[in-house]
Amino acid sequence: MYNDWNETANELSKLFQDFRKAHPEVAKGFSSLAQAASADGALAAKDKELMAVAIGIATHCEGCIAFHTKAAAKQGATREEIVETIGLCIYMGGGPSFAYGAQALEAFDQFSGSNG
Repeated sequence: MYNDWNETANELSKLFQDFRKAHPEVAKGFSSLAQAASADGALAAKDKELMAVAIGIATHCEGCIAFHTKAAAKQGATREEIVETIGLCIYMGGGPSFAYGAQALEAFDQFSGSNG
């Protein structure tokens, strides 16, 4: 296992809580933005989470990968959907996307209980 993605998400959540205490107005604004942007609309929430996974891979953000693969699993994304999302990231982003995409697949497998 490359990373314990539950632990990554939990540790970042603790850090976010610390920041929320230090600057509640910004944290509240970000939370409102996140809820509005990820809600069902013309695009389903699951599709938006798959997009967020792709952006996390493209920006090399392990925290984004942790949170959005977890959310994608909760929204009912399948392993095949994650794999296709990663495939598009590799096409668009080359080797770095391959490395972060492999991490995203591991994270999804941990959060969804899939063994590949």
